[in-house]
Amino acid sequence: MKKIERRKSDHIEVTLKEKVVPDYDYWSDVRLVHRALPEVDLDDIDTSVTLFGKRLDMPLVITAITGGFPLAMDINRNLAEACAKAGVGFGVGSQRPSIENGDDGTYSVVKDFDVPLVIGNVGAPQLVEQKGKRAFTIDDVLRAQEVIGADIMAIHLNFLQEVVQPDGDVNAKGCLDGIRALAREGPCMVKETGAGISRETALMLKGTGIRGIDVSGVGGTSFAAVEMHRAKGQGNGTATALGLTFCDWGIPAPAAVLEADVGLEIISSGGVDNGLRMAKGLAIGANAAGCARAVLAEAMESSQAVLDKINEMKAELKAAMFLTGCSTVDDLRMRRVMIGGRTADWLTASED
Repeated sequence: MKKIERRKSDHIEVTLKEKVVPDYDYWSDVRLVHRALPEVDLDDIDTSVTLFGKRLDMPLVITAITGGFPLAMDINRNLAEACAKAGVGFGVGSQRPSIENGDDGTYSVVKDFDVPLVIGNVGAPQLVEQKGKRAFTIDDVLRAQEVIGADIMAIHLNFLQEVVQPDGDVNAKGCLDGIRALAREGPCMVKETGAGISRETALMLKGTGIRGIDVSGVGGTSFAAVEMHRAKGQGNGTATALGLTFCDWGIPAPAAVLEADVGLEIISSGGVDNGLRMAKGLAIGANAAGCARAVLAEAMESSQAVLDKINEMKAELKAAMFLTGCSTVDDLRMRRVMIGGRTADWLTASED
């Protein structure tokens, strides 16, 4: 198994077996206000939305998980089939392996299913030269988009992971220009990978011409923690220490949604593992929610297991909408929200 394939396999194993999420639940800081008299028929509630010009039956995207090694074939097939049946979006994992080594089928399998919104994936670090590594060209990225028939390309920001990972790609100079160049060629979005988006970053990105941002704030999988566990197993003391020190680094997921509200479409992710958390993200300004780890175990089982999980989340979302008197997702965005705890502290401090 090649180095990059081994790393991706390790990521799946560590995410399933080790503690890689923070102790504090930032989504519990966000509370929807109960409406004792909803004046809504639960059966009439409409959860559909339009995201990046594509209609989804519910405001959910299964965000980047994996690709580029043998086990990823079954994972991505199960995810794509379930997303097609549920009418939700699906984003593949980093397509770096297919750009460097050619498609092995673990990405293109998504084309076997009628997924309403397909999101490609390339890393911002790969848009510039790294030590001994060439920068991906626009043609490289466009070919990756074609391989899966992506409606939009996500450019992921994973510099927290890279700085912890031994021999990580830590040159960030020129990435903004790289994002701008890709956005000129077709629909693009930017996706963080667990550390969140600040208002300053959101404003910088808005100027590139991207369509939206997946904020992926603190609350879900910490890739600093993932790399810490990998480093510990490899006996790398420095990387282990870095991962431990920075495992809770970043912007709380709910705060990141509010920070990124600069006029772009927003995907709320980072610990969104049920429909109530999805509703909370929508109520504070997101256009859709994103999850990955929440369906990983199911994706390794079957497409039906993934579909069952998605349907559970939909039922929870509808319950939250019903209990706040919302017939549509747009209604939910107009409901009063209470924010407390560490998230409120963070937002207050950021205003000073």
